[in-house]
Amino acid sequence: MQTFRPISESRGKNSIIWLLSSGLGLQPATLILLTTLGFFIAVIFSWLLGNSYTSELFAQLHIIQENPPIWLETPQLSNKYYLLAPTILIFLLAEIIIKVSPQPQKWSRRIVVSILLILIIRYLSWRVLSTLNLSNPIDGIFSLTLLLMELLAMAGSILQLLMMFNIKERDREADRYSRKVIEGKYTPSVDILIPTYNEPEFILKRTIIGCQALDYTNKKIYLLDDTRRPKVRKLARELGCNYITRPDNSHAKAGNLNHAIPQTSGELIVVFDADFIPTTNFLTRTVGFFDNKKVGLVQTPQSFYNSDPIARNLGLEDTLTPEEEVFYRHTQPMKDGAGSVVCAGTSFVVRRTALQEIGCFVTESLSEDYFTGISLSAKGYELVYLDEKLSAGLAAESISAHIDQRLRWVRGTLQAFFIKHNPLTISGLKIWQRLGHLEGLLHWFNCIPRLFFLLVPLAYTFFLIEPIKVHFSEVIYIFLPYYIVQLSVFSWLNLRSRSAILSDLYSLIQCFPLALTVIKVMLDPFSKGFKVTPKGLARDRFNYNWQLAFPLILLLLGSTVSFSISLVNPPPGQSLNLGLFWSVYNVVTISAALLTLLDIPKPSFYEWLSYSSKVQIIDDHRVLSGAIHKLSEEGMEILILKAVNLTKNITIELIKEQLTLQGYITRTHLQDRYLKLTVKFSDLSLAQHKRLIEILYCRPGQWQRKSTPGELKSVWILLQLLFRPLQFSATKSLLRNKLKIGLSTNS
Repeated sequence: MQTFRPISESRGKNSIIWLLSSGLGLQPATLILLTTLGFFIAVIFSWLLGNSYTSELFAQLHIIQENPPIWLETPQLSNKYYLLAPTILIFLLAEIIIKVSPQPQKWSRRIVVSILLILIIRYLSWRVLSTLNLSNPIDGIFSLTLLLMELLAMAGSILQLLMMFNIKERDREADRYSRKVIEGKYTPSVDILIPTYNEPEFILKRTIIGCQALDYTNKKIYLLDDTRRPKVRKLARELGCNYITRPDNSHAKAGNLNHAIPQTSGELIVVFDADFIPTTNFLTRTVGFFDNKKVGLVQTPQSFYNSDPIARNLGLEDTLTPEEEVFYRHTQPMKDGAGSVVCAGTSFVVRRTALQEIGCFVTESLSEDYFTGISLSAKGYELVYLDEKLSAGLAAESISAHIDQRLRWVRGTLQAFFIKHNPLTISGLKIWQRLGHLEGLLHWFNCIPRLFFLLVPLAYTFFLIEPIKVHFSEVIYIFLPYYIVQLSVFSWLNLRSRSAILSDLYSLIQCFPLALTVIKVMLDPFSKGFKVTPKGLARDRFNYNWQLAFPLILLLLGSTVSFSISLVNPPPGQSLNLGLFWSVYNVVTISAALLTLLDIPKPSFYEWLSYSSKVQIIDDHRVLSGAIHKLSEEGMEILILKAVNLTKNITIELIKEQLTLQGYITRTHLQDRYLKLTVKFSDLSLAQHKRLIEILYCRPGQWQRKSTPGELKSVWILLQLLFRPLQFSATKSLLRNKLKIGLSTNS
């Protein structure tokens, strides 16, 4: 494990907060948090104990709740169904805009965002002025807590909506700059740095080969090995790559990069994580931006050539988009408009002089990339986000690795509150830049409201707590327009990167460990060091993550009982049986979440990617024509039209690619009207392996975006998942058969 512990910067000793926090052994941000919580707890206990001043205050607030402003009251209509009119009219308006503008344009996005902001203001006004139940301390405390949780959950969304008024699109700008690079008018020297810690050699090999294949001559490639492995040194020598190591692992990845920078000299520095492979046009599309002297860094999206473990475990690899897709397709362009682009640690280019001006990569935090970008912005440099898929890497390959990766991001990002590179306080940033970074910080706190919302129906049913006092007519007239319109435009606004329902499924899986980590970080921000996400794994068995499942199982049992009680014996005196509806949703989503925690076997270290190309199969001087169905570094699947008997050892010629390979057949079976051959390669030369990697990972434009299912289809997917255990035995048997083929070769 690679770890480091930041050294706290000295603070101004004239600060009262600093003096208090030093005396108590706490960070200032922690002290502020604990003081705020202490104040609210004191008010709560004062109310519970019957303090006259506190009780009088909440009594007056209760009177206000009972007499809301007239503009929040539901109209008295002859037919109650007329109350649906606002929802129908606004929904139809949103649908018309989406049909006229299938891809959000500046005008259409601004209209939809304005509608949403108005509906949110209306909804929050109703919640604050009309729905709180302050009739007694127990209901009141729960009611106020629920409101605060909603406000915390919605704060980041409101900031996102505000930033959507000025989204930047860089396509034309990139076209203009790239022409200068292609024509040779601007070709600065480039150093490509590949930091590595314990990644397998076969992963490093494909990354180095991918960097060597870049269409740019004025470049040097450096492998930065933080584990000082002789095999990695040998690999670098065989591939003709520069090799740099150091005597220790201080400051983890940031320290590794900072150690290498003085030993290189390129005008620009490119960083790729050890598992990320660029397409051949990566530099021609990014380098040109630095012809503008104000540009300090260009960030590109992170794409993945394998499915994330949630999609894989659910068998929805072709349906679900990766969780990161929302950030890179939707959030980063917004941040670009606000001047708060996030440096994501890989697949970016940075100007050497700008990096040296800020003292190189920030070492205070686990998220050295994020705070390095903030430092560049604070110095007046522009950070550019080019929304083009120009590289791809390995997503986490198990649910535990997926969660651990998110926990590291949480710790690294929230350390912002405790270091001098805090984007909310560092000098040099504009207000919109600070708001853009504030949205990112608030995002990680959303797990706490999500966890609290899981408990609401249980409080309704088991303790007869009523935190919201509403009538059904109010739900139709005020809540429904806000909820329906938000649901209908959610996917459209984020460019079809994620539906609201499937997004909630992902947040549910993570909410327990994330919430616990957020609390730990705010109390002790530097208690854990850097841990590299394991990559390049294979496993021959199913593995269920009981640690993540345990709290969800308890909640599922509680929600099921809550639903049953609410259905048979609804709580007396409550105006709306919210516990019933909320419990149904929780039961469905928790059940689906539990299914994602079963990691299915992964028989091969290598990814088999869809690829279409004509081939010729040579067998005992006989030539057959076929087409590639899937391709990997270890083999391919070939479809041929007729059933024939073939010998085990064959020669395959990839016609378009002008590549000839030797292989042996491991499996044949009929698929529709085709004969499918599974072939493993034998005796690959370095030249053949390089060509395969270029074909698999380096073709410009090959990493295409896919659209997420709509909300209705997402509901259907969620319901289908509930029947997945019935198919488990058949799936398990099928995977065992595949394992016999895959593992026999890998062993």
